[in-house]
Amino acid sequence: MVKVSARRLSAEIIQLIAQEVRGCTRCGLASGRTRAVPGEGPADARIMLIGEGPGYHEDRQGRPFVGQSGQFLDDLLAMAGLARADVFIANVVKCRPPQNRDPQPDEVATCTEHYLYRQIEAIDPPVIVTLGRFSMSLFLPGERITRIHGQPRKAGGRLIVPMLHPAAALHQPQNRPLIEADFRGLPAILARAEAEQAAARPGPASARPDDDRPLEQLSLF
Repeated sequence: MVKVSARRLSAEIIQLIAQEVRGCTRCGLASGRTRAVPGEGPADARIMLIGEGPGYHEDRQGRPFVGQSGQFLDDLLAMAGLARADVFIANVVKCRPPQNRDPQPDEVATCTEHYLYRQIEAIDPPVIVTLGRFSMSLFLPGERITRIHGQPRKAGGRLIVPMLHPAAALHQPQNRPLIEADFRGLPAILARAEAEQAAARPGPASARPDDDRPLEQLSLF
């Protein structure tokens, strides 16, 4: 009953955030959008994917990753034994930047502080997959995605898996085998994250006689 209630509460929070995003005018991106893109997926998703921002097709439909890169993302998820319905997909910014330019620092700060971080807190996924350098830098500042892609890192009590953006593989075919290999490694990463999470969960004293170590010391990496 408690678990069901928690799931329902998370779903309500995600719906509330989506309503706020659709009516948001907190930054200049709102003036040029067709539709805001809050993100979509189950509120109890075990994996959350975070891209950069909506593109042309996303702006028209109000959904994340629905263009050519979205079709490729569906293929990548299938390689990991997942479907779109299994994961929550969001972006760093919720409105399309003009001419697909990079998001500005104030736009990133506004969207993440008011929306993205609240989504992460509500969903509480054991694994976050960052797609591209902008989302990676939120959790792993100073890193280079070409150096650490596919390698899980611990940040904020969860595993962050930096990956190339699907569009990068479409525009530069030499990147395609890299991102495909990274996605194929997701099931093992998720299994390890969930095992670590279970090991850190409080249990009966008889089951943990000497184990009072904090979560950080239980890392499997």
